[in-house]
Amino acid sequence: MSWYSFRPYVSVAERRRKAEKAAKKIAGKGRGVSPIRIEGRTIANTFWGKAWCSNLESYSDYENRLPRGRAYVRNGSVIDLQITGGKIEALVQGSDLYKISLHITGLPAKRWEEFTRACAGKVTNLLDLLQGRLSKEILADITVKGAGLFPTPAEIKLGCSCPDWADMCKHVAAVLYGVGALLDTKPELFFTLRGVDMQDLITAASASATATVAPAAADALTGADLGEIFGVEIDSTPVPATAAPRKLPAPKKEPVSEKKPVRKKPAAGVAGNAAPQSRKAVSKAPRNNRTQRTEQRW
Repeated sequence: MSWYSFRPYVSVAERRRKAEKAAKKIAGKGRGVSPIRIEGRTIANTFWGKAWCSNLESYSDYENRLPRGRAYVRNGSVIDLQITGGKIEALVQGSDLYKISLHITGLPAKRWEEFTRACAGKVTNLLDLLQGRLSKEILADITVKGAGLFPTPAEIKLGCSCPDWADMCKHVAAVLYGVGALLDTKPELFFTLRGVDMQDLITAASASATATVAPAAADALTGADLGEIFGVEIDSTPVPATAAPRKLPAPKKEPVSEKKPVRKKPAAGVAGNAAPQSRKAVSKAPRNNRTQRTEQRW
């Protein structure tokens, strides 16, 4: 078959059978695969997935090839899709198994800085960012054609191993739609693909909140009743800065009396309190017999 001849038509059922066989063969070699499975007719259901697909469809460069790509991704022809920093690699089952390699130019630093500055104080957590729960103004800035966060055709380099002469073949289109489907479950891969850190948006929001809340909090405390805030009684009497320490008065001394206490004589006739006899009375007391005999001997 010559290069310009058409490949034989392969039915959808046959293509699915080949895709499943190829995926099992790759998995048997120990390599993990990430196939794209579409339930129903809708390719993407979340903000990031829908915005990715809408961005592709907004450029006339792709309008002729995208319809065939939608058919391929819906019938399970994308048997593997991997996203790393600025690169998309995939395997698509057509009449043969084709290898697709796409390169996405990183988001220009100036555009990312401008977007981060515009979002300061508006993107408060990563969950809202990843689920697209943002204000209409931010969503408009993200999706604006040619100046938002999504790549333009000039920022996407296409490559496929199929013999189709067009850059945007149906296999490449299927992979690009597959990226939109993958962003439904892993929206953080969008920032990986564009080479930016989504944490920058949260950091900018924190810095903005700190700059606006801190002065307001200081003003509020200045005029606030601190007793009510902290639940204590606070003496509001102003204290002079140079007040001398207060001296306590010296204790008063009791006056000492110079008069000696007067001893009272015990009453006569009271037992145990009899007055002592005088020496004369003692000397007149009769002497005992032994004393008398001694005096007579001398």
